[in-house]
Amino acid sequence: MPVVAVIGAQWGDEGKGHIVDVLAERSRLVIRYGGGNNAGHTVVNRHGTFKLHIVPSGVFDPGIVNIIGSGVVVDPAVLLQEVADLEARGITTAKLFVSDRAHVIMPYHVLQDQFDESLRGDAKIGTTGRGIGPAYADKMMRIGIRMGDLLHEETLLRRLRQALEVKNKMLTAWYGAQPLSLHETFLKYLEYGNKLERHVADVHPIIQRALDRDLPILLEGAQGALLDIDHGSYPYVTSSPPGAAGACQGSGIPPARLSSVIGVCKAYATRVGEGPFPTEIEDETATVLRQLGTPWAEVGTTTGRLRRVGWFDAVMVRYAVRVNGIDTLAITKLDVLDTLPRIKVCVGYRRHDTELDYPPANPFILGQVEPIYEELPGWQTSTSGVRHFAQLPAEARAYVARLCELVGARLGMVSVGPGHDQIIEVHRVM
Repeated sequence: MPVVAVIGAQWGDEGKGHIVDVLAERSRLVIRYGGGNNAGHTVVNRHGTFKLHIVPSGVFDPGIVNIIGSGVVVDPAVLLQEVADLEARGITTAKLFVSDRAHVIMPYHVLQDQFDESLRGDAKIGTTGRGIGPAYADKMMRIGIRMGDLLHEETLLRRLRQALEVKNKMLTAWYGAQPLSLHETFLKYLEYGNKLERHVADVHPIIQRALDRDLPILLEGAQGALLDIDHGSYPYVTSSPPGAAGACQGSGIPPARLSSVIGVCKAYATRVGEGPFPTEIEDETATVLRQLGTPWAEVGTTTGRLRRVGWFDAVMVRYAVRVNGIDTLAITKLDVLDTLPRIKVCVGYRRHDTELDYPPANPFILGQVEPIYEELPGWQTSTSGVRHFAQLPAEARAYVARLCELVGARLGMVSVGPGHDQIIEVHRVM
C-alpha cells in the first residue's frame, strides 16, 4: 500500500488541507511532519469549515490515526485550544497522538521571534511571530524541550532551568524585556503536559506497525517547497524542511518507502510576507485573484495578512518538482480564473541578456529577473459546478495540461471550489 507525501509546491497556502481531507479517507494513518502553528490549513467538509494550524487534516474521520510527528514544533496552548474547538464541534481526537520527540515552543521563543523581527526594520523576513524559528534553532543547539519532557517533572525542571539561565540573560540584556519566572513557567508547562498526556506518545511503534502491515499512510506537509530552509529563497524561508525529504525525516519513515509525492499548487501564485516574487501583479487582475469578500479570499489563515498574488510561475514550480521528486500535481482554485479573458504563465526568466530556466539562489538577483510569459486563452464561464474533468471547458483543460507539461508532473487532481465535492480527480493517487 502507498506512503504518499502531500507537499506545497509553491510558497505555502496552496490548499494542502483541502487535498489531504479527501485523500485521508483512503488512509489509515495521517502524519503532520513539520512546521508548527505558523501553518494554516482550511478544510471544508460535511462537518463544516475548519481552520487547522497543527492538528492533521485527517482528524475528521474517527477511524484514522492522526500523528503530529517528531519534526513538528508544538505550542501546547495552541494544540489544546484546537483540540477543544474540534471536540466542541463533535470531532473526536481520541486517535490523535503527538510524538514525544517533537519540540515545544516556549514563551521565550515567541518573544525572541517578535523582538528579532521588529529589530530587523526594513530587512524583516515576514515571520508569523509564533516562535517557530527560535524553537527550531534551540532544537539544533540541543537546548530544546520536547513534548515527552512535559510528562516528567524532574526532566522538565532541569531542562527549563538550564534554558532560562540563557534566555533570561538574552531577554534582559538584548531586548530590555522582563525575565521569565522559572516557577510560573514550570507550573504552566507541567499543567500542559498533564492535559495532553493522553495524546503524547512514542509514535515510532505506531508508524512501524502500519508500515509492517502495509497500511496506506499520508504525510501532510506545511508551508511550501519554495520556503524550504535549504532550497527556498533564503533568508525569506521557513525554519524547517517542508519538502519530500522533510516528510521522511519529520515522520520517521524511510525514504525508500515513499511511493508518491503530490505537489499542491494554485492555478496562479501567492506569497505571504517578504521575499522575491517574480510574477507578482498589482492591478485589476490582482483584485480578481484575491477574491476579497469570499470565505476563500487570499488572506492568511494563520496571520490574517493579505496575500501577494501573481501569475503561475512554472519556473518555480518546476524547480520544486525536481528538488522533491513530485510526480503528481493537485491544482487548486482553478475557478478563480473563470472570469479572465487571457491568462499568463511564466515559462522563463530574463536577466539582462540572459534567459534562465531555474530560480537563482541569490534573492537580490531573483528580485531583478523579468518573467517571460506565455499567454493562454481563458474560458470565461463558471467551473464551480463541474464534477468531471471532461466537462471542464476546453480552454481550462488545455491550461492545466500546459502547466503540467511545463513543470514535468502528471495531473492528479483539480479543485474548482472550497467544497469537498469540488475536487475533480483525474488520476487516482491513493
